[in-house]
Amino acid sequence: MTTVRISTAPLSLEDLTAVVDGARVELDDSARATVAAAREIVDEALAARTAVYGLTTQVGHARNTRLTDEEIRGEQEFLVMSHYGGVGPPLPVPLVRAALAVRLVGIARGGSGAGVAVAETLAAMLNAGVHPLVPRTGSVGAADIALMAGMAQVAIGRGRAEYQGEVLAGADALRRAGIAPLVLGGKDGLAFISANGVSVGQAALVVARAARVAEAADKAAALSMEATAANPSVLHAAVGRAKPVPGQIAAADHLRELLAGSPLFGPDGSRSVQDALSFRVVPQVHGALREYVDAARIAVETELNAAADNPLVSVADRALISNGNFHPMVLALACDALRIAVAHVGQLSERRMAHLWDAFFQQPASPPPTSAYGLQLRYPAAAVFSELKQLAAPATLDTPPLDLGVEDHATGAPLSVRKTDTALGLLEDLLAIELLLAADILARSSPRPALGVGTDAVLDMVQKAIAEADPYPDAVHRVLRTRFPGPARS
Repeated sequence: MTTVRISTAPLSLEDLTAVVDGARVELDDSARATVAAAREIVDEALAARTAVYGLTTQVGHARNTRLTDEEIRGEQEFLVMSHYGGVGPPLPVPLVRAALAVRLVGIARGGSGAGVAVAETLAAMLNAGVHPLVPRTGSVGAADIALMAGMAQVAIGRGRAEYQGEVLAGADALRRAGIAPLVLGGKDGLAFISANGVSVGQAALVVARAARVAEAADKAAALSMEATAANPSVLHAAVGRAKPVPGQIAAADHLRELLAGSPLFGPDGSRSVQDALSFRVVPQVHGALREYVDAARIAVETELNAAADNPLVSVADRALISNGNFHPMVLALACDALRIAVAHVGQLSERRMAHLWDAFFQQPASPPPTSAYGLQLRYPAAAVFSELKQLAAPATLDTPPLDLGVEDHATGAPLSVRKTDTALGLLEDLLAIELLLAADILARSSPRPALGVGTDAVLDMVQKAIAEADPYPDAVHRVLRTRFPGPARS
């Protein structure tokens, strides 16, 4: 089994994905030393009874109220027990694993002031498969406090967890897994809960999914170009040189690879000197999606490997510093922007379907088609796009002031990420339907028309999905969607 080492070095999104998929984690000596050094600063503040938020004072609107010695001893468990809450269905296991891994990586940065035991417990829960049961909705994106508190409860032997397919009390899940319940001290409770584990973890999976969908969008557009005899001049390398947007160049390169060897590049290959914009601007729009996938990836990688804690422990300054690093603003905005790019790609797909529809009915009526799965899904595609367009609205401006006006701004990060995940699913639906509609046209040609190397393989994939599915358009769509662009993790 793969092992991912958690150290002071940056963790890649690929390593995080491996942990989500079940890889073991191992905390190395550099991380242990960094965590221990930060914990010394916390212990010094406790010994000196310095006023530190959430350590020797209460939190939120009561931040200036000092805790008694007795209250300090129980404050960390109180924070964990009092801040948990949420509504809706439980987070799926991949998202729980992502959140636990994100928090482990954050603690390894040393800024949290949590003890080494917290990191060891998180690693043990991941390796044993103890997955806290936490509702989907409970965070406004100023740290996923309520949801992370639910995970922390399991770590201390409270709450509920899924273990080996069974839902158990947290204490029972730990006992069966051979993990001792975590005893909270110092800043452990606040460090565990004051983090964006869910938002960052899901955003990492969304970025990976979006990259796959960007590739899939090119395949659908290329097959539609074959089906309508579109003009491939829009893919000429000179176009990219004239406006060197990296995503646009990458999309055009991919489309040329898919269409390599296609008759479209011949002297009589295309039907028109210039096609509708839904074909003509594919490199620009698909390229924009790639650009915003890259922007979201950078935002996620930054959050994943940051010390985003409040108070932040600075070993160099031997200080605990109140700050706002728990606010993943760039990540939230990146997902809002990504969702708009996704909607534009979906709009192009839906617009191309109108041209595919025309092309289908311009073919000779005889012999009648034996099946036309894409044709039957054309109207559902219009309904899907309507929903996709609504999801493009921003999620980052809607949180009201909370906690007596002290918490008067939030990022909306978890909602932005979740909406983007949903939008990607809808775009996958549109692309699958576009593929089926293009295949409807190509299937009526006998013998099978010559296609590009890549588009020929795409058509094979579509036809295999049709052959394996029940003879209903929704069933064919489901089978195709499992192959194209690949099942989503979340």
